[in-house]
Amino acid sequence: MSSTPTPFEYRPVDGHDELCCEAVPLARIAAEVGTPVYVYSRSELERAYRAFDAALAGTDHLIAFSVKANSSLGILSVLARLGAGADIVSGGELTRWLRAGGAADKVVFSGVGKTEAEMRAALEAGILAFNVESEEELVVLDRVARGLGVRAPVSLRVNPDVDAQTHPYISTGLKQNKFGIAATAARDAFHRAADLPGLDVMGVDCHIGSQLTKTAPFTDAIARLTELVLELDRGGIRLRELDVGGGLGIDYGKDGDAPPPSPGEYGAAVRAALAPVMSLGVRLVCEPGRVIVGNAGALVTRVLYRKRNDVKHFTIVDAAFNDLMRPSLYGAYHPMRPVRRTDRAAQVTDVVGPICETGDFLARDRDLPALEPGDLLAIGAAGAYGFSMASNYNTRPRAAEVLVSGDGYQVIRDRETVDQLLANERVAE
Repeated sequence: MSSTPTPFEYRPVDGHDELCCEAVPLARIAAEVGTPVYVYSRSELERAYRAFDAALAGTDHLIAFSVKANSSLGILSVLARLGAGADIVSGGELTRWLRAGGAADKVVFSGVGKTEAEMRAALEAGILAFNVESEEELVVLDRVARGLGVRAPVSLRVNPDVDAQTHPYISTGLKQNKFGIAATAARDAFHRAADLPGLDVMGVDCHIGSQLTKTAPFTDAIARLTELVLELDRGGIRLRELDVGGGLGIDYGKDGDAPPPSPGEYGAAVRAALAPVMSLGVRLVCEPGRVIVGNAGALVTRVLYRKRNDVKHFTIVDAAFNDLMRPSLYGAYHPMRPVRRTDRAAQVTDVVGPICETGDFLARDRDLPALEPGDLLAIGAAGAYGFSMASNYNTRPRAAEVLVSGDGYQVIRDRETVDQLLANERVAE
């Protein structure tokens, strides 16, 4: 297992060791843009994408970035320029991808609850494929496509009943999950889809979960798909795409956690598992998200107060679980470092935000150098499912976002204002 490089390192700045993103001190960004602020490294984003692409070299493939992982236009535009496609789960994500300069014919549309309006918009845009998740969806999509005088390209998402060995909230490939068509019903669903005149059956899809730390679940799921592809081929349905989903994890730096496979190890395992169907000319589609953008981002927050009760010490910061929901929602661990390196003694503390909920925490019982009001804290590995899951709970404007390139940076999202939050509301008469 190989370690993942990080663009966030301490560098000497004005006589102190300051945490920087590439060559830009995080303290400079905080002073000029304010906190909390999401900071992304363009070089890490590009490195991670190219590493994943290289891992699949020699195989006809499309990397469809999972937009839900990070849907900021600034991030999507960088990936679109690199040649990425997009895995979307809503009409809004389609609009974001197109507005960022992404190609419509590299888009796969996943999700269990697509509306007819979303289907029409995607058909009019000319997307690559719909990942259809139920037989009822097939019927609706057929009707919508015929109404527009086109044929909808479809891949059927099959639930392979494979345990991804990850958090139950982000496991998607088991029988009890809401996603996909049961493997036992897939063959009949494909033949039904092939009989609908408004559909072009072109592929099969699966996605078993997120933050996977082993290759075995991927290869188990692909083996079940390849059996289905071969069976369908014998029955007269020749597929052109095999979508293996995403889900490869990243190293969040928690002691005791084994590092996930590298993109190279993942690529080798996937290529081997696909071997039985490669002679059919099937193109591989994959939907990575976290592994592309996760380590490229950090959330920078400022310490407001400290307090201690009979059993706990708390470090209260200006970021909260509306800014980074993963610790509260999933019990997720994110590495944390003071922006200015210090030799203060370590202290066990809960890092919490200002929101009026006990669930508003960013870390519990964390060993950190004792922090003082005004100190900056960097929360690492926050590029995926950080800002994209943010909310305005407690009428809190969402954070700014910054993209660093070398020794400069660009604000790719201005900090929201309370006036913007209230703009669509009306006082009752």
